[in-house]
Amino acid sequence: MKSSNLGYPRIGKDREWKKALESFWAGKLEESAFLAQMEQIRQQHLIKQKDKGIEWIPVNDFTYYDHMLDMAVMFGLVPKRFAYDGGPVPLDTYFAMARGNKEAVASEMTKWFNTNYHYIVPEFGERPPVLAENRPLKAYLEARDQLGIVGKPVIVGPYTFVKLAKGYAKDEFERVVDQIVPLYVDVLRELELHGVEWVQIDEPAFVQDISEQDRALIRRVYEQFSQALPHLKLMVQTYFEAVDWYEELIALPVEGLGLDFVHGGKANLANLTAHGFPQEKVLGAGIVDGRNIWRSALEEKWELVKTISNVVDPDRIWLQPSSSLLHVPVTVEAETDLPGEVQAALAFADEKLGEVQLLVQGFRFGKYVISKEIAQNEKDLLRLAESPARNREKVQQARKALETTEAKRDVPFHERRDIQQAAWKLPLLPTTTIGSFPQTTEVRQARQQYKKGNWTVEQYDAFIAEQIKQWIAIQEEIGLDVLVHGEFERTDMVEYFGEKLDGFVFTKNGWVQSYGSRCVKPPVIYGDVQFVAPMTVKESVYAKSLTEKPVKGMLTGPATILNWSFVRDDVSRQEVCEQIALALQAEVEALEAAGIRMIQVDEPALREGLPLKQADRAAYLDWAVKSFRVATSTVAASTQIHTHMCYCEFHDFIDVISELDADVISIETSRSHGELVSVFETCTYDKGIGLGVYDIHSPRVPAVAEIEEMVSRGVQVLPPAQFWINPDCGLKTRGRAETVEALKNMVAATHAVRDRLTQKA
Repeated sequence: MKSSNLGYPRIGKDREWKKALESFWAGKLEESAFLAQMEQIRQQHLIKQKDKGIEWIPVNDFTYYDHMLDMAVMFGLVPKRFAYDGGPVPLDTYFAMARGNKEAVASEMTKWFNTNYHYIVPEFGERPPVLAENRPLKAYLEARDQLGIVGKPVIVGPYTFVKLAKGYAKDEFERVVDQIVPLYVDVLRELELHGVEWVQIDEPAFVQDISEQDRALIRRVYEQFSQALPHLKLMVQTYFEAVDWYEELIALPVEGLGLDFVHGGKANLANLTAHGFPQEKVLGAGIVDGRNIWRSALEEKWELVKTISNVVDPDRIWLQPSSSLLHVPVTVEAETDLPGEVQAALAFADEKLGEVQLLVQGFRFGKYVISKEIAQNEKDLLRLAESPARNREKVQQARKALETTEAKRDVPFHERRDIQQAAWKLPLLPTTTIGSFPQTTEVRQARQQYKKGNWTVEQYDAFIAEQIKQWIAIQEEIGLDVLVHGEFERTDMVEYFGEKLDGFVFTKNGWVQSYGSRCVKPPVIYGDVQFVAPMTVKESVYAKSLTEKPVKGMLTGPATILNWSFVRDDVSRQEVCEQIALALQAEVEALEAAGIRMIQVDEPALREGLPLKQADRAAYLDWAVKSFRVATSTVAASTQIHTHMCYCEFHDFIDVISELDADVISIETSRSHGELVSVFETCTYDKGIGLGVYDIHSPRVPAVAEIEEMVSRGVQVLPPAQFWINPDCGLKTRGRAETVEALKNMVAATHAVRDRLTQKA
């Protein structure tokens, strides 16, 4: 039995990866110094895994931004707008694809399956793919020659890579796969020639619903690999769910197959025991959760591996995490301030690798060698289970009462719309923002001063009030129609609420990558969630006192808080989400009682939690949508509920959006170049829609004409009265000057379209 890893967190123990990236982008690091720092970080990660005893260490899982972007540039898939002339893609072009520049809009970004990681979407169609650079080979040679580590190169498989790309028609999928397979062969052949033994080919798309036609394509692709690469061993790695077409999968002509025995584990185990496993193949058994932060129940894992080893010879088993560990923080070492029962139950990347190695040692030398660790593990997990935070009877009873409660607004939308328009008297195409404004160095320093105890509550509150006052004035000067307070008191849209609700704890250094250098520190939901006191009323009421214009209250929705947190694993996610919804309902009612009658409850991660299997989606959507309505349905008809979603496929989600029964939903349209607007050319939708008309993830300021064109297209497919105009997401990561300039252009473009429509009328 061997130990293996599928991928290691890129960001570093102290986010040194993020800091190097941002210093380079800011011009504080020369390219050579940046590359040297990245090499040092990358090699430290490899050495750490070796020191943990991991035998099959992944290489090429490290990236300067995103692994899908790495695959795209390896194959020369650089859109023409980036002025690429061939050969290895320059670093500035690479980052321009990810972030945009003054000349070109960034490539689209969307979620990596049902995780909170965002990948850059490869674009086919503008130029034929070519092998520009063999990145896995460079990574392998570096690890071998400089560190003496014979690694396992990792690449995204052809089926998954093309399935997650864009730029081709649906009926062209097979042709595009066939077009790129020879380039994969070239990459793999070079690896083979340099002595590589195993290559990990990640095919997470295999766990989705796969048609018979696609299964035939997959067989043909891997038969080509087998014929072209007689001496290279391929480990086809699946994760995030079970594989439904198990019997066909295990028949693929490859030397190893990786299965997730955590997420979808019951189905994978049932298939394994019912249909067996080829004795000539290696099984990569994902037994430690690569996506959550709780320690494994070692006794249960021991029994699981025993069951697996009854089917597969232990000599043909690699024990490993269920997925890449990029979804969890690096190490628990810094977490010394948590409640004891929580701290003892946590396992981040390094600790998870320790669990893998511990189980391998137990099976090699006998269970007795790890008996003390198993006994302590059981004691620690029981202590958490029996904690008062996990046994709040009132919370559990209130949640259970929802089973017989219908959550819905008293007045239907078509009546609310007229009531709200009469109350607000907003112009055609009202302009607003998603909620946050730039978190400048000054804002971040003030927060640190307060957290360190150098500032009193009064000093910090006065600073936040001054920021709100400044930005209310700026918004009025720009000419926005509906204002926000700016969220200067919030580090993160989920963390802020978790800090004010019971049932959450926060790590000191539990950072994970969300996209590019953007790292988040997810809250840990460890107990029953309970409302304590109003969380947003003070700032919203103060902002409202400064202007005659409407001011939105800003909350994060229950499904997003759930999906962007590390969630307890002893009860269902539905139960946790409904507890959060009840807590948010109390906050919504507090805002309304304080005179805030526009309330935005953001759900950018609602779709993110969607199960990967079509058959499982209806149940999830039922409770996720109900949770949103539980939080928002008790307000008066004149109170306008907004929500926001970003970077998800809306064409198959429009009915769900409607079921939320929000009065206005804002959507991202900028990076997809207005593709989301096309949804409304074929779908009926009757509620308010906020068009996200420019990309806030790029420093680029859009021209008035560019925004005007996007708005004009929108009003051609739905009645103008339905549309609101806004950026595609919050503005906390942008600079002050570019934010003001971009919003001025947005307002100018809106006024131009508004004037034309008014004249026509």
